[in-house]
Amino acid sequence: MEKKISIIGGDLRIVNLAKMLAEDGFEVITYALEKAEELSNFAKGETLEETILKSEYIVTSIPLSKDGKIVNTPYSDVKLTIPELRNHLQGKKLISGKLDESFRNDSTIECYDILEMEEYAVLNAIATAEGAIQIAMEEYPKTLSGSNILVMGFGRIGKILAKMLQGIGANVYCEARKEPDLAYIKAYGYKPIHLKSLDEHLPKFDIIINNIPVLVLDENRLNQVKKDVLILDLASNPGGVDFEYAKQNNLKTIWALALPGKVAPVSAAQYIRDTIYNILKP
Repeated sequence: MEKKISIIGGDLRIVNLAKMLAEDGFEVITYALEKAEELSNFAKGETLEETILKSEYIVTSIPLSKDGKIVNTPYSDVKLTIPELRNHLQGKKLISGKLDESFRNDSTIECYDILEMEEYAVLNAIATAEGAIQIAMEEYPKTLSGSNILVMGFGRIGKILAKMLQGIGANVYCEARKEPDLAYIKAYGYKPIHLKSLDEHLPKFDIIINNIPVLVLDENRLNQVKKDVLILDLASNPGGVDFEYAKQNNLKTIWALALPGKVAPVSAAQYIRDTIYNILKP
């Protein structure tokens, strides 16, 4: 297994990842992480080019960028553009997340998009679900036990979230469009709701948690929810809620993005580390 790795930018998860890799015997070279006090004793590349040249594997922020233009470097004043990074990666193996087509189409770079790897996505869903429940407990004035909670979207996060909510006594409803998903929802003991019939059920929910990254809670549907409903949106950009209309009507909505890095950065780093080790296996 390759025992040298360069890490460029990233949030608290990546800071913890660097520490874990070092503890496991890796030589870790960092760049655009100079404000991370925990990494003050780590080897630092003087330039981007030097940092990349020192290792075969390059780890960057996950996701790579928030705006599609600049690499995410919250622990640095370095402003690193995506084209600048890509142009230095020829012949290297890049580990990151949410890589755009410019990386996928570059045959000189071997890319690994962690966010698309099933073993990472499943584990990451655990932290996302726990984070959603934490927010719900903090923001909803009643117990989740006995509350009517709708989980929209029955993918990885939806499945794990529904199980956790059921375990603490919530009345769990799950929305899905595919008949096999609706059958599984029923088999697991949740209450299935087809998206086509969602409107007629909306007035009963105390909490709605959305995982669908398209506008599903639009103006018409928001007119049907309880005035004291709590809406959590876990979906990536552009989200699934008309936030502007919700605000105009005093509906409590929270767009809870990147929860693993916020509520469980150490566990999230462990998931990234384990996935990287799977990539490094000969």
